[in-house]
Formats: sequence, C-alpha cells, structure tokens
Amino acid sequence: MNSVEFEKIILATKTKQTRILMGMPITVEILDPEIPEKIFNRVFDYFAYVDNRYSPFKITSEVSLINQGKIRPNEWSTEMKSLLAMAEETRQLSDGFFDVRTPEGKLNPSGIVKGWAIHNAANILKEAGVQDFYVDAGGDIEVHGAVWRIGIRNPWNRNENVKIVSLKNAGIATSGTYIRGDHIYNPKNGENVNEISSLTVIGPDAYEADRFATAGFAMGAEGINFIERLAGFEGYMIDQKGIATLTSGFEKYTYV
Repeated sequence: MNSVEFEKIILATKTKQTRILMGMPITVEILDPEIPEKIFNRVFDYFAYVDNRYSPFKITSEVSLINQGKIRPNEWSTEMKSLLAMAEETRQLSDGFFDVRTPEGKLNPSGIVKGWAIHNAANILKEAGVQDFYVDAGGDIEVHGAVWRIGIRNPWNRNENVKIVSLKNAGIATSGTYIRGDHIYNPKNGENVNEISSLTVIGPDAYEADRFATAGFAMGAEGINFIERLAGFEGYMIDQKGIATLTSGFEKYTYV
C-alpha cells in the first residue's frame, strides 16, 4: 500500500474527497481551482459502477452471474469481453503467472480491475479538463500534472514508509500479503506466495502498474527480475526477511 502527498507549490485550493467503494477507501485530490462537485461525483459514480459489475462478492454482478452459470459467453457484455481479453494478454506476457481464474475455476478479475478502474477514472478527469490530480484506490495510484511524493509502506508497520518516490504522469501499485493476507497465489501450482512481502511497480499508468505488480508478486522472488525486463517499468521488492531489491532504474524516482 502506498501513501501520497503533494510536492509542487501552486496557488490553488486543494480539494480532496475520500469515499469507501469496492471495499476500500478511494481518494481523489484535485489541485485545479474552482472544481465543481459534479466532477468528484462522476468519478465516484464510475467506481460504484465498476464494483456493481465486476465484484465477485456481489451476487448480482456480471462476474457472479458468469460464475453461477446464469449467463453464457455469448451474452457477456462487450466491456467484460474486452477486460478479459486484456487479462489474457497479461497472462501471456507473464508466462501464465497472471490469471483471473481461481484454482476452483471461478472468474475473479480483481487483479486487473482495480488498476484499470483507476486509469479510467483518471481519464474521466483529464477529459473534463482537470490538470493536476491523483486517484488512489486502496493504495494503488495514478497521478497527473503536478509532481507527487508517494510513500511505499513498510510491510510490517503501516505507519512507516520505507521509501519515498516522486512521480508525475505515472501509476504505482503494490501487491502484498500484509494488508489482506494470503490472497495472491501462484496459478501454476495453486499455492500462496510466501517468499516475498511486497512488490511495488511504477509504470506509465495505474492499469499497467497494477497488472504487472500482481503478476510479478505471483512469481515470488523472481518477480523483480520480471519487472526489470519490462521496458518502461521499475520495481521495489521486499522479501520476508525485510531485504529490499530494486530494479536498475528505480532510484531515478527516489525522493529520499
């Protein structure tokens, strides 16, 4: 999980709102002056829509209806098909370490939905003409315009940052077991990952960072090498002993 703060002097009133959606706090902060309330409502309404369609925990969601066998593949929404195509692309790029199917064969696209939703929410703001903002859903973040300082949490102490990075027009996502327990598994053997505690990935946007953070974490200790090989991405891994491993270009983002 990551924390965020502002690092640019702008003569404008900061406007920030947080709501609980998708089972987590979602925060939007906008630095542009005179931002109407409807902009925030539009973003939070979008997250509510995503939750209602893609949550495997809502019995009326499209995901749940698929898992219940109540709708057939030819009845799936166009957006669902597109999202699953992106998930399949990620599975192939990660050599099978990313999979939206559970060991029981049920569909659970959570590993791709959050970053995708953050990125789409950021696009809503950009299309509305908003210049300086960030969108944070459960610690995965996309920033735009201004430069923001992002804190990478200590896996064993949520009140401590182990590293601070400065980001502009980018996304950052962390996968780990220290918030939600063992919820990420290796799809090749069905076992939970226990070699590492967290893997933070910086990418061009939240969607890209999130999907590869999930895939990299599922690889265990090899995940940081996977991120190293991805063009345009950097990573910061902490193993179970508290030892950090960084990709070769990560330090260019380091603030302290």
